[in-house]
Amino acid sequence: MAITESIGAIKTEKHGRDVGFAIGILVILAVLFLPIPSFLIDIGLAFSIALSVLILMVALWIQRPLDFSSFPTVLLIATMLRLSLNIATTRVILSHGNEGTNAAGYVIGGFSQLVMSGDFVIGLIVFFILIIVNFIVITKGATRIAEVGARFTLDAIPGKQMSIDADLSAGMIDDKTAQLRRRELEEESSFFGSMDGASKFVRGDAIAGLMITAINIIGGIIIGYFRHGMSMAEASDVFIKLSVGDGLVTQIPALIVSLAAGLLVSKGGTRGSADQAVFGQLGAYPRALYVAALLLLVLSLMPGLPMLPFLSLALLMAAAGYIIPMRHNRSLAAAEQAEKQKQDSKEEEEKNSVKASLKTAEIELLVGKQLSTRLIVSHQELAFRMGKMRKKFATQYGFVVPEIRLTDDFNIPGKNYQIKVHSTVVAEHQMRIGEVMVLLGNRAAPDIPGEEVREPAFGMRAFSVPEMFTEDLKRDQFAFADNMSVLLTHLSEVIRNNLPQLLSYKDMKALLERQDPEYRKLADEICTSHISYPGLQAVLKLLLAERVSIRNLHLIIEAIAEIAPHVRRTEQIVEHVRIRMAQQICGDLSDGGVLKVLRLGNRWDLAFHQSLKRDAKGEIREFDIDPRLLEEFGQEATKAIRSHLDAGERFVLVTAPDARPYVRMIIERLFTTLPVLSHVEIAKGVEIRVLGNIS
Repeated sequence: MAITESIGAIKTEKHGRDVGFAIGILVILAVLFLPIPSFLIDIGLAFSIALSVLILMVALWIQRPLDFSSFPTVLLIATMLRLSLNIATTRVILSHGNEGTNAAGYVIGGFSQLVMSGDFVIGLIVFFILIIVNFIVITKGATRIAEVGARFTLDAIPGKQMSIDADLSAGMIDDKTAQLRRRELEEESSFFGSMDGASKFVRGDAIAGLMITAINIIGGIIIGYFRHGMSMAEASDVFIKLSVGDGLVTQIPALIVSLAAGLLVSKGGTRGSADQAVFGQLGAYPRALYVAALLLLVLSLMPGLPMLPFLSLALLMAAAGYIIPMRHNRSLAAAEQAEKQKQDSKEEEEKNSVKASLKTAEIELLVGKQLSTRLIVSHQELAFRMGKMRKKFATQYGFVVPEIRLTDDFNIPGKNYQIKVHSTVVAEHQMRIGEVMVLLGNRAAPDIPGEEVREPAFGMRAFSVPEMFTEDLKRDQFAFADNMSVLLTHLSEVIRNNLPQLLSYKDMKALLERQDPEYRKLADEICTSHISYPGLQAVLKLLLAERVSIRNLHLIIEAIAEIAPHVRRTEQIVEHVRIRMAQQICGDLSDGGVLKVLRLGNRWDLAFHQSLKRDAKGEIREFDIDPRLLEEFGQEATKAIRSHLDAGERFVLVTAPDARPYVRMIIERLFTTLPVLSHVEIAKGVEIRVLGNIS
């Protein structure tokens, strides 16, 4: 019931406003024909002046011309109001002009006294100057701008409509937005077309005002001389004053409305109110203000010129050149601060949202309470060193690993830290806070109070001693690491072991986008005809799983393009890529230019070869080895490899090409970081040093 009453009240109010507007138009038309008393003329002239000032203020403060789309209608109504008042005052002047300067009302009489100072010659000169300014300067310029604006706006409509359709087809905007933009385009074309015609109202108003004033002067003198028995001088004095006063009262609002029309059409595509557009652009160049101030200062010092006005303006412009940039910078800083606060609040809101709880960090380092307290003074250094670590990984392996999130977790033991990859704990270690870790290798433990432990990254023998004994360790030439170094080394090794999981599809696409156009085209060709993009990602993942760098991605793409038309299995493609990248692989694994190798031995080469089951085409179908033989191989390999690892040697295991993937599959479970190469992956010219055989 209340809603119905509200709707009815709105309809009634709207209906009453429509009726009132229609009655106002009828009153304007009635003034054209019916005589009205002078006090009503005073009210009408005052209303005309107020309306013209209102129109000018609105034209100054609108943000864009289309915001005042009713201007042509308002202009027509204001013009008809002035013309009807002109006719009413003409009727009164010619009928009662012999009664004196206030015969047509006190507004006309007051203007005649104020502007003319009792001399109608001054009034005529001022009136004609106003006519020239309005008719030749403002109206003519506004008319030309309106014509050109209408022409270019109408010519641009087809292109703008096509742009809207293209954005809609591309999904950049929805149907509702497209309808709003089309409606705005229609309103813009109608507005500029109407302004082109409305400018003719202003021009015609100026001409009509000039003609009406001339008619009032000539007709008044004739009536005063012949009907009222006034002398020619007396009739001329009275009727010229009344006519010019009437002309001034009507031409001043006409000039104001013409100025509003000029401001509106000259605004063009500039957004913001007129003061923002003008002062914002004039004051945007402080050097121009300083140069203008310097010129005014020179003029103030010239002999014969008044110093005060030029010097005052010079100081004013110099002050403006200093203050405006300062205020501009302050407003920019405030805007940036507001934008930052808005962004921070948005991030905080997203962080606390349910969706944020579903988003997981790709790499996360969680530290316990005591360890966090120990490292809290070094958090900045820890973040810096983790950033350097990511940069080193990017250089070494050819792609940027994800950012590492550092989190304090009080749910884990206080001295522990955990390393998570995709929210799964892959490593955990208890740190000995306040102690350093001595890396022993094959050396005996130092004669210092401590405890033998295992280094978390590689499982090497180590000895943990208090930090106070670091000088003794240096004197005895022991290698040791502090808590942060141990943590970062462990984190680095965990990242290396999980490189395949950290290479996302997005990362792979970004790597391809950074390639030269020819290689991007080659990748598109092979990924549309022979292998998919996920298949290409799988090749890169398998390479990273064996710590083969993908920094030379263009060579990898070439190698895949060679083999992809002939084989389908990803493992076969990877083996071919490794052969093509033999020079890089051997260079990365060499120690001082020498590649140290540990051979598989004839017995185990033969055993693995016999375990490979092939189909009729000769392709490997499965790997079938006796479990007892596999266990024996593991024991012998562990014994041989461990002896060289304990000696601190860097080497690779070499086997036959067809058995290499399967040897690697077994070895990586025993020694994760040990590279396994085939004979054909040893590049030409590489110096080889054989350490021994597993046999």
